[in-house]
Amino acid sequence: MNTRLARLAAMSLCMSLTLLTLSCSRDGGRQTEQTEQTETVQKQDAPVQGPGALSDKEVVDIATDAYIYGYSLITTEVTRVQMSNVAKADALHAPPNQFANVPRYPPGDYRGVSAPNADTLYSVAWVDLRKEPMVFSHPDMGKRFFLFPHYSLWMPVVASPGSRTMGGKAADILISGPGWNGQVPSGMEHVKSPTQHLVILGRTYADGTEADYKAVNALQAQYKLVPLSAFGKPYTYTAPPVDPNPGFSMTDKPQKIIDEMDLSTYFGMMARLMGTTAPPAPEDNAIVARMAKIGLEPGKPFDIGKLSPSAQAALKDVTRTAQQKIFARRETSGTKQNGWFIPAAAGTYGTDYLQRALIAAFGWPANLPEDAIYPYALTDGNGETLNGANSYTLTFPKDQTPPVNGFWSITMYIDDGGWWFNPNPLDRFTISMRNKPKFNDDGSLTLYFQNKSPGKDKENNWLPAPQGKFILMMRTYWPKDTPPSILPPGKGTWQPPPVVKAANPTS
Repeated sequence: MNTRLARLAAMSLCMSLTLLTLSCSRDGGRQTEQTEQTETVQKQDAPVQGPGALSDKEVVDIATDAYIYGYSLITTEVTRVQMSNVAKADALHAPPNQFANVPRYPPGDYRGVSAPNADTLYSVAWVDLRKEPMVFSHPDMGKRFFLFPHYSLWMPVVASPGSRTMGGKAADILISGPGWNGQVPSGMEHVKSPTQHLVILGRTYADGTEADYKAVNALQAQYKLVPLSAFGKPYTYTAPPVDPNPGFSMTDKPQKIIDEMDLSTYFGMMARLMGTTAPPAPEDNAIVARMAKIGLEPGKPFDIGKLSPSAQAALKDVTRTAQQKIFARRETSGTKQNGWFIPAAAGTYGTDYLQRALIAAFGWPANLPEDAIYPYALTDGNGETLNGANSYTLTFPKDQTPPVNGFWSITMYIDDGGWWFNPNPLDRFTISMRNKPKFNDDGSLTLYFQNKSPGKDKENNWLPAPQGKFILMMRTYWPKDTPPSILPPGKGTWQPPPVVKAANPTS
C-alpha cells in the first residue's frame, strides 16, 4: 500500500468474528441466526456463469470491485477485535457493551491515533446485538455539545444521537440487530442496526481545563449499555472471555494487518461476515451477484482453488490495484476552496463503495456532514506549502466566522508519519472561541499562525507553528443549514477564507 495511505490510515480503530446462536429477548422479540437480508441474498438464483466460464480479466475486475466493496467491513472488523477483545476497559479499549472513555486531551508528544483532536473527549463502545437488543443511556447534557454516532460494521452512520438531533435531555435508546421484531418500551428511541455489531463513537465537548475535565468525566461515567432484559433492574456486567487467538495481531495497525492479508484470507473473512454478523444491504444485490461468479458468497467458504490457474495468477495484483484506486479517489473526492480542501460528504454511501473505502482508509469512520465538517489546508491561498519559516494570518470578516450551531476550532499538525500536535511552550494545539481571541475594531477576527509570538496583545489569537511544514484543520461542529452555510460540503454559501503569508518571514 502507498506509504501515505498507510500512515494517514492510522486514524482507523477495529473488530472480530465470534458466532453465537441468537436467543429470544425478554418481550418475545425473535432474532434469527440468519437475518432477513442475508436470506434474501442467499436465495438469489445461481449465477449464469461459474468461475470457469469467466475470462481472467473478468475475474480480476470482479475481484478488484469485491476488494473495494469489502474494505470498510474488513477495516471495521479488525478494529472491533483490537478494541474489544480485552478483559477490562481503559481509555481506548473495552469489552463488548462497555464504554472506553478518554479522560484528557493528548499531550504534545502523543503518537497514537493520527489527527487527534483537542475539542471533544471520546467515548467508544462496541455493541454486541447477537443475544438481544441493548439500551444505551446518557444523562442530561445541558447545553454542552455532544455527539454519539452509531456505525454499522459496513461503516455508514445508522443513527446520530446528539445535540443536533435530540437536544440536551437525558435519553434511553434501544439498539436492536437485524431480525428483531419485539416491542419498544415506552419513552425509548429505537435504532435498528443492519449488522449484529455496531460501534458508538461518542464525543463530548471539554474546554481543556481541569474543572471541565472533571465535569465531563462525571458525564462519561454515566454513559451506559444494558441488555433490554435487564433494563430497570439490578445488573452486573460480566465481560466475555478474551480470545487468545483472534487470527491477527492485537497491536499492529489495522492497515498493516489488511495489507498483509492474502486475497483468500481477505475474501474468506468477507464471506463469513456477510453470512453472519454483517449481511449485505438490499442495494448491494448487484455486486453480491457479481461476486458469486468468482465463488465469493455470503456464508460460504471462499476457495480460490476453484478458479483456473491463469485466473489465480492474474489475481496476484488485485490488492495493489484496488488500493491504488482507493488512493486515487482521494485526489478527486472533495473541493478546493481558497487553499482549503473541503472533504466530500461522508457517513452515507449507498453503492459508492469506492468513497466508502476511501473514508475507511483515511478517516474511519467519519461523521455526517450535518454533524461535522473538517476542512484542512496544506497550502496558503496562493497554493504555497505552509511552513513555519513564514508568518501567516487568517481573517474572518465581520460576522463571517464559521457558521455553526455547535462550535468551531482550528488545529495545527506536523506531518511525522501521521498528523500530530505541534509541541509548543503554550501547550496550545487548537484555537477557537474558548481562547477568547480579540476581534479587530471593524468586527473582523484575525488569527496568527507562526513560530514566534505575534506580540503579547495578540497571543490569544496565536496558534504556534513549528519551524518547518505544518497542516491546519478547521473543525466545524453542527454546521448551520441556512445561508451562510458550509453545507452541502464544497457547494455551500460560506467558504473558509485563505491563509495569507506575511510579507516578511518570522525572525
